[in-house]
Amino acid sequence: MSLPNCPKCDSAYVYEDQAMLICPECAHEWNPNEVVVDEDALIIKDMGGNLLQEGDKVTLAKDLKVKGSSQVLKIGTKATIKRLVDGDHDIDCKLDGGGEMMLKSQFVKKSSV
Repeated sequence: MSLPNCPKCDSAYVYEDQAMLICPECAHEWNPNEVVVDEDALIIKDMGGNLLQEGDKVTLAKDLKVKGSSQVLKIGTKATIKRLVDGDHDIDCKLDGGGEMMLKSQFVKKSSV
């Protein structure tokens, strides 16, 4: 029976101890029957608590002033998420009828269409 490599350091020297797998190189222990959760993954939710991912369609939930201009983004404006980033403005998106912009996730709602 071949055991999988360590998910932390990719070592091939993994051994079994009862139901757990153990890596002797980095001392990582895990249960191979449990679902692996990426702890480094960025979890960003919209104002309703829905999980956002790259490629999702969102709509603005309130009017937003564009910093450095007199333009206002109206409620209901649609956007497509290009990427999620760690920071104050955590959504990099392309607005319909506009350009690319960084938005805060607390001002958007995930669109069903």
